[in-house]
Order: sequence, then structure tokens, then C-alpha cells
Amino acid sequence: MNISQALYELGVREDTLTDGQKQQLDINGFLPLGKILTSVQVESLRARQCELLVKEGDSAGLEVHQESGTDRLSDLINKGEMYHVVITHPKVLAAIAHVLKGDLKLSSLNSRSALPGLGLQGLHADWGKLETPGDYQVCNSVWLLDYFTINNGATRVVPGTHIEGRSPGEVLSDLSSPHPNEVVLLGEPGDVVIFNAHLWHGGTLNSTDRPRRAMHGYFTRRHQPQQLDQNRYLSETTRQQLSDAALVVLGIDE
Repeated sequence: MNISQALYELGVREDTLTDGQKQQLDINGFLPLGKILTSVQVESLRARQCELLVKEGDSAGLEVHQESGTDRLSDLINKGEMYHVVITHPKVLAAIAHVLKGDLKLSSLNSRSALPGLGLQGLHADWGKLETPGDYQVCNSVWLLDYFTINNGATRVVPGTHIEGRSPGEVLSDLSSPHPNEVVLLGEPGDVVIFNAHLWHGGTLNSTDRPRRAMHGYFTRRHQPQQLDQNRYLSETTRQQLSDAALVVLGIDE
């Protein structure tokens, strides 16, 4: 089964996204999809995150990345069937496929919780200069597990910067300061936002007294290496839980 067949089997069609949604991804580089997860799913994911952070302790996130000022978890595909929606939801996959021209696989599924008083990131893109402008290689999905507010460390993006092909460091003297054109991604638990990961983006400061929790389903083109080698990490339990189509999206070798 190739990726086109897998996406079709998982419910992705030409009209899964509207023309307006596709245009927003093309021009602005990000697209709020609204509520994708039910309240029951959100509560289940929150509970599992708390459980894993206690269980993994100082090792939490090590499979991919640890970051000061945050709680991180990695390799979530293997840590509960509840996470598999990230690689099977048709609207999410349709948006990722639009950015990556239908040529996609999961690179990693991680969570990031901005801790109280912390979490500020400098603006950055997740890819360097493209050899061919518009031939995007990476795309991200942010799965909100808490409200994203102006005060609690929500992600900010700078619309249109994915088209320019320049890194923030080439243009800005201070990557942590607010950008005049930035948009802070606000939303409710269960919402999902897709953004072209060539877009300038970064976490803002969490000035509240509670962590701000989210998951990141990060996708890349099929010829690119994954942030986490899914073939190496895939457990037999997870393999049995996933459909053949989902395994293709995961990038698993036949």
C-alpha cells in the first residue's frame, strides 16, 4: 500500500478541506481546524500525560528532546492507543498532505508543557533554506490539551514567513521579542492547529501558575529521516493495534 492509498483508506478526500482552508495554509502557513478531540479524549490524554511524567521522571522526553522550562514526552505513538488519532484523523491528514503534496509520514509525536513562569522560545523554523521554494519538507500539528490563552505560553506564528525562505536569525536581532506581525494561536482543549513548519514560530511565556499542555504531531516527507526512527521504536503491541494504512502513515517499512 502506498501513501495515496493509505490516505484514501483513512478517509482523506479532495474535499476534506475546503478551498478556503487550503488557501489559508498556502498564504498564511497555518490553519486552525477547531475541535478534533472530544472532552473524553482530552481527559484521557491529560491523565496519561501525568502518568507518564511520573513514570519516566528525569528520562521524560529523552527519545527526542528535553527542554528547560518545559515538561516533554516523546515516542507517544508507543505509549497508548489513545495517541493513534494523530496519524488517522482524516481532516488532520488532509491538511498535512496539502502542505507536503501528499508525500508524508510521521516524524515524531511528542508533548510539550510550558511550565509556570517559563516556556518562552525564540522564533525559529524547523527547516533551513529550501533548494526549491515551496517544496516544503515538514509540517506540524498542535493538539491542545488546555486552553491556549494570551498569558499561558500559547504558540505564536508569523504568517507568510514560510514563503520567504529566510530564517528568523537572518532578519531579527532579538528572536525572543514579540514580532509586529505575529499571531498567537488561541483555542480550547481538543482543538488542533496545523502549521507549515517552515513558518516562523515559537512558544510564548507562560505567566500563569499552571502548566500549558499540548501534543505535537510532526510530519515530514517520506524520503526524509524521521525525528524519531519509527521502525526502530515501534513495539509489537503498537503494530498490532494499527491498521495497515496507519502503519504507512507512520513510515513503517513493509
